Amino acid sequence: MKPLIVLLLSFIISILVIKIIKKEYDFTLSARIAMSIMLVFTAVGHFVLTKGMSMMIPKFIPFKEIFIYLTGIFEILLAIGLLTPKLKTISGWTLIIFLLLMLPANIYASINNVNYQKGTFDGNGLVYLWFRIPLQILFIIWAYISTIRI
Repeated sequence: MKPLIVLLLSFIISILVIKIIKKEYDFTLSARIAMSIMLVFTAVGHFVLTKGMSMMIPKFIPFKEIFIYLTGIFEILLAIGLLTPKLKTISGWTLIIFLLLMLPANIYASINNVNYQKGTFDGNGLVYLWFRIPLQILFIIWAYISTIRI
């Protein structure tokens, strides 16, 4: 829920700031700025909530905490790429693939009641997927419209 709020607020603020600066609306740039801010926001979680996020990864996968740190760094790089004109399209496709690859971790976390913020197993369970899957689809569509379909 928090990433969605960050995305939407950043989008609205970006629209207004760009309108003031450029004297016109630039919705795709505003969308990329908002997605970049959201990615940095979620990347911070990888460094602050490392234990809980590592619980979202199945037990058979080794070096979970390193993987969480690397994906946090990757999200920051994607955020930069979305704002770099020459890299925005490849960053958009990469982000879409990344979001698709992260969906199994969310499913695993739901099945196992992982509460990544607390680092416990008292999360919302499968009910979480009723929000998370549509949210993931929204992020994918957002990335596609703002970076690829221009």
